[in-house]
Amino acid sequence: MSGQITFTMIKPDAVADGHIGAILGKITEAGFKIKAMKLTQLTIADAKKFYEVHAERPFYGELVDFMSSGPIVAAVLEKENAVEDFRKLIGATNPAEAAEGTIRKMFARSVGENAVHGSDSDENALIEASFHFAGREIF
Repeated sequence: MSGQITFTMIKPDAVADGHIGAILGKITEAGFKIKAMKLTQLTIADAKKFYEVHAERPFYGELVDFMSSGPIVAAVLEKENAVEDFRKLIGATNPAEAAEGTIRKMFARSVGENAVHGSDSDENALIEASFHFAGREIF
């Protein structure tokens, strides 16, 4: 499946702001197929583990607190060239720098509350998908 899947989370800010449907609409309109999806909430321990790659960065504590602050929608998406195409669809981390029409430009509150997560590599897409879903949950 490498190269054909990516992982995303609709973050607590976008869930709280009622943007789940609009974001999922943008994702499917862009040609992605949803292979797995669930509404869930990360515990602090889950968020620490998921983002442990950033543990030495100054924003790590805030990131963990934010990502465990409310429900998220976790999803595995499928499309040819999935990671790169999804990164284009979501836009720059800073919504002020994101291109018009991207998910972050439309729905993010700030750099820290930027509406969605998207895998940054094929390898991380597989790791992140398996963090949230058992193999039998991905269709």
